[in-house]
Amino acid sequence: MEHLELFFKSIFVDNMIFATFLGMCSYLAVSKKVATAVGLGAAVIFVLGITVPLNWLLDQYILRDGALVWLGPEYASYDLSFLSFILFIATIATMVQLVEIVVEKFSPSLYNSLGIFLPLIAVNCAILGGSLFMQSREIATFGLAVNYGISSGIGWFLAILTIAAIREKIRYSNVPPPLRGLGITFIITGLMAIGFMSFGGMLTGGEEKAPEETAQVSKSTTPVLNQNISSENDVSAIQENSETSQDLLDTTNKKIN
Repeated sequence: MEHLELFFKSIFVDNMIFATFLGMCSYLAVSKKVATAVGLGAAVIFVLGITVPLNWLLDQYILRDGALVWLGPEYASYDLSFLSFILFIATIATMVQLVEIVVEKFSPSLYNSLGIFLPLIAVNCAILGGSLFMQSREIATFGLAVNYGISSGIGWFLAILTIAAIREKIRYSNVPPPLRGLGITFIITGLMAIGFMSFGGMLTGGEEKAPEETAQVSKSTTPVLNQNISSENDVSAIQENSETSQDLLDTTNKKIN
């Protein structure tokens, strides 16, 4: 269940494009054709699926505070987290070079279509953001890191594929001249981001209150009920005193008469 929840949350709720707007440069530049968008999206899935788990291993066994304890007790106090950016980027650059070599070898047409944006994946903020989010959210296991890397890549792929399909259709629409090109693309991206916000309650909606919350609500309402009961008793006492005073006044008037 934890893997399934992380998978859908990374695609729809924490989408790299629509939630954090990471990787916008490639998203805007390579989304003019669906075929090109599919190629770049597949490359992003591969790079994220490889680099996030590798960087998780680096973080767990080298970078974080006390990670080097496996070398010996004397290394337990070492904290190399300040090297995170350097090592993460080095890992990403290595994987991107591998992807570039494979694409150039087996699909020269796709390699030419992607152009400069394929090697620029190495500095794509979505790729580095995936590793940094993995670190900050403290992904617990290697399996979850693999899950998070692949699902984050699928979310980015879904975003660029959707905008590419829309941009192919919008060529035949009568878009006002000032909004043609990037203008209408930004507007559509914003509207899709608003639409993806509706997935925010997908994994939390409809849950019942926890027993602790119910107990706290009961405790918080008890003093109010007691206060209401006390107020009713006070009103009754005042009414009884008023009736007694009226009886005494009537008796006094009769004696005077």
